[in-house]
Amino acid sequence: QVQLMESGGGSVQAGGSLRLSCTVSGVLYRRHCLAWFRQAPGKEREGVAVVDNYGDKSYSASVEDRFSISEDKEKGTVLLQMNKLKPDDTAMYFCAAVGAPDPSVFDRCRELRSSAYGSWGQGTQVTVSP
Repeated sequence: QVQLMESGGGSVQAGGSLRLSCTVSGVLYRRHCLAWFRQAPGKEREGVAVVDNYGDKSYSASVEDRFSISEDKEKGTVLLQMNKLKPDDTAMYFCAAVGAPDPSVFDRCRELRSSAYGSWGQGTQVTVSP
């Protein structure tokens, strides 16, 4: 497993932007997924964005066209650029990772199924005010 550490959360007004960063320590299996999830109070954890080792990305419908995920392999980080933020984006944001030698795990992680992920950060809070 790897260790993950998020940073970059904070408070912003609606329409603003934030960039979250996740530092990945350790070695991931060559085929892997890196993702961002979020959880608001009283709600289930929701997959936001994922990037795999091939560079393919996918997003939840609620953030598509506003958020962008990227992996910097040299720096060992995965970023989430969040633009046009809305109050509904308020949540704790978690970085997650999984190495996927099993093709079925790879399919599930690319579908942003939280059960596929074995490593999680502690989270960073994002608060968007109206």
